[in-house]
Order: sequence, then C-alpha cells, then structure tokens
Amino acid sequence: MASTSKLLFCILASIFLVTSAQNCSNYTFPANRTFTTCKVLPFLEANLHWNYNSSSTKVSIAYRAKQDSKGWVAWAINPTRQGMVGSQALVAFHNSTDSMIAYTTQITSYSPSMQRANLSFQVSNISAEYLNNEMIIFATIGPLGNGTAVNHVWQGGLSVSNDIPQMHPFSSQHLQSFGQIDFQAV
Repeated sequence: MASTSKLLFCILASIFLVTSAQNCSNYTFPANRTFTTCKVLPFLEANLHWNYNSSSTKVSIAYRAKQDSKGWVAWAINPTRQGMVGSQALVAFHNSTDSMIAYTTQITSYSPSMQRANLSFQVSNISAEYLNNEMIIFATIGPLGNGTAVNHVWQGGLSVSNDIPQMHPFSSQHLQSFGQIDFQAV
C-alpha cells in the first residue's frame, strides 16, 4: 500500500512539473511577441522569458508574475552580488491614471526610494502590460559586460502610493526570490 501511495505521489508530482514547464514555454504573449527560452522562477508565481543575441550581447526579456492590479512587480540584475541591495531593477505598476508604466530604478538599500534612476547597464524598449492577473515587464538589456550568467532578483508588492511602489511583504517567498541565471543556457 505504501509503494502505491509513493507511485501515485510521483505521478502527480511529475504531472505538476510538466504542466508548470508547459505554462512557461507555451505562454502566448500579446502583439505576437515571442521568446525562445523561459524559466519558471521558484517563488512568487513568476516566469522569466528571454531571447539572447550573442553578436550584440543583448537580451530581450519578458518578466511576468501574478499580481493584483493595485500592486507592483520588479525584476533586477545585481551586477556585484546575490540579493536585493545593489540590484539594478525594472519595475512596473498601474500609475495614478491607471496606465501600466515601467521604468528603471536602483536598489541601494533595504529601504530604496523606488524613484526613476539610470542603471549601470543599458535598458531600452521598456514597457509593461497587465493581462490575466499578471504584470509583464518587457525590456532589452545590454550589452552585457560581464558575461551571460547574472545574479537576478524578482519581487512584488501589494500597493503603490503617489506612483511609488511601497515595501513588499517579508514572507519567505519574498525573501528567497533571487538566484543566478545564464542567458546563454538552454
């Protein structure tokens, strides 16, 4: 009986993992945008999609995460270490006129200003959309100066006040939402 339960558990776990991977790779973006590679991120119901151009060393990304329309999302590269402080972020939310906006900001402390700021690397074509209870940030990053493997951080918060994202929750999901990703890996 115990081996039957274990087998059933393994089958259900496999179905879940395959379904999660398919949700990432089979996702259809608006305006016929396509991305060749994607990764289901382990926390905050988030996914990162990208196209890496080896000749220009630029990467086009789409970061998408479940989020209430009153909240915010962010995805960042930390060029110097793992974790939040030092991150160079792309942030998106509905502004005071209820339009989705996206911009860049630097995370210089555990109480960042979240004000617009230039980053230590180039970002172009930044935009955001809200679709099916997900916020999506689109951008082109680079050229990448330090190779294709980067430390990255992703985050989400519950509220925006005066067009400034407010502090995110301190749940384990939020505190563990960082890692390393290689844009050249398949």
